[in-house]
Amino acid sequence: MLATVSRTLLSARTYSIMSVPRALVILAEGAEEMETVISTDVMRRGGIEVTLAGLEGPEPVLCSRNVRIVPDTSLDAALQKTPFDAVVLPGGNGGAKRLSESPKVMEVLKAHEKENKLLAAVCAGPTAFLTHGIAVGRNVTSHPSAKDKMSTAYVYSEDRVVADGQLITSRGPGSTFEFALAIVKALCGEEIVAKITPPMMLK
Repeated sequence: MLATVSRTLLSARTYSIMSVPRALVILAEGAEEMETVISTDVMRRGGIEVTLAGLEGPEPVLCSRNVRIVPDTSLDAALQKTPFDAVVLPGGNGGAKRLSESPKVMEVLKAHEKENKLLAAVCAGPTAFLTHGIAVGRNVTSHPSAKDKMSTAYVYSEDRVVADGQLITSRGPGSTFEFALAIVKALCGEEIVAKITPPMMLK
């Protein structure tokens, strides 16, 4: 099931034995629930400390298929914690629209881009990068429905996962395992990916 990642290499990040990489997943109403849960689950399997933060608060969030997901905390509270090594945006048209409209999300993305930290988005999630002017001109992918929009500012690929520098994008629910494993690879290394993949029975 593991698809070929775009040939543009993602720079490896190294961490000391004592360091645990941290990722922030921003959950907005209308998010795609599979992309949210799979990304969070796989990253946690890889040893990443993941904070699932509700854009509007800590209350349960109604997702695109009427599944409610309870975030760990609010985005405001999450941002008071130690800095994150990655920001992850799930897709879902409604969720992506809210991420795109949020000044707070723009601030978070701009700060992480400035610090050359990992930014990742799947499905419609990359449209928030476009709206907020993040990584313009880089290689990306997205859900096919967002291709025309994304092509106006990025080099568009139809690969299932595209890694370009500190930017990772992917296509949809069906590519989310590969997307999450690409994040784990970037933050934790190939050995961890090799360790956690077999028990998930992806092939």
